[in-house]
Amino acid sequence: MSAAPDSTPAYSYLGPVGTFTWEAMRQVPDAEGAVWRSVANVGEALDDVMTGRSVAAMIAIENSVEGGVSATQDALATIPGLRIIGEFLVPVNFVLVARPGTRIEDVRVVSAHPVAYAQCRRFLESAIPSHGHIPAASNVAAAAGLLESTLAEAAVAPPGITDHHELEVLAEGIGDNPNAVTRFVLVSRTLGLPERTGADKTSVIVELPDNAPGRLLEMLEQFATRGVNMSLIESRPIGDALGRYRFVIDLDGHVRDERVADALLGLKRFSPNVMFLGSYPRADQQQIEVVSQYGDDVFTDARAWLRGILDGGAPA
Repeated sequence: MSAAPDSTPAYSYLGPVGTFTWEAMRQVPDAEGAVWRSVANVGEALDDVMTGRSVAAMIAIENSVEGGVSATQDALATIPGLRIIGEFLVPVNFVLVARPGTRIEDVRVVSAHPVAYAQCRRFLESAIPSHGHIPAASNVAAAAGLLESTLAEAAVAPPGITDHHELEVLAEGIGDNPNAVTRFVLVSRTLGLPERTGADKTSVIVELPDNAPGRLLEMLEQFATRGVNMSLIESRPIGDALGRYRFVIDLDGHVRDERVADALLGLKRFSPNVMFLGSYPRADQQQIEVVSQYGDDVFTDARAWLRGILDGGAPA
């Protein structure tokens, strides 16, 4: 991304150029023409947002193979004032690259980001049975490192890496799961909510009030009794004692949907700590199907009925 005047907004992403996070950033219309700040980790990206160096940061939050990204989930749970304003999906596949002239038979050590290495293990163990592994900070850093060091003969990298570095592809499509997808979220300090689209997602982090039997069920009932589907629920240790966990939850719907708003009110009454992370359009644009008994009008009619009773009106 070319340089821009100081007044141009900046966006942070896990770099360098060519990473999957960079690919996700390319999907953000508002980032076109902005300054893109390449950072080394999630903490640095979110610090850019908190300090105002960037208006938003793109971070990976979930992978269809590995599950939730714990570093991202923990950061969102411990840094107040952040909001998710969008999500983006990037298909994840890998190629094996090497310095020009290298054959796959020459490879003894492979450099790769630990997550990428885990997702290519089947191919690597088959094609290079006795190889060693050097962890890299990112998929692109693994490839770029081949031109700076001879510690590894090959690297696991994203497709298109040869557009940015003078390397040769030894093998394509080396990922164990051809359907792997990583979900990224754009995080900002903007408190305004994106408008409802009918294809929305709401993210929260919730703590249980105590470890009494049935507490998890009580939390889940806040959603079930209002017809709110959860598309993700994962536990993460709070860190203050063994056995204490918080839950990262994605809900189908927007906080302006009556059923979602009512569920969050119930959740707030139940939990000592609820963090609202945002309501935003789903990346897949899939419309949320709502059972008629949980439509907005049902909730508004119920409130009107109760208001009439409280105001002394005739029973309906």
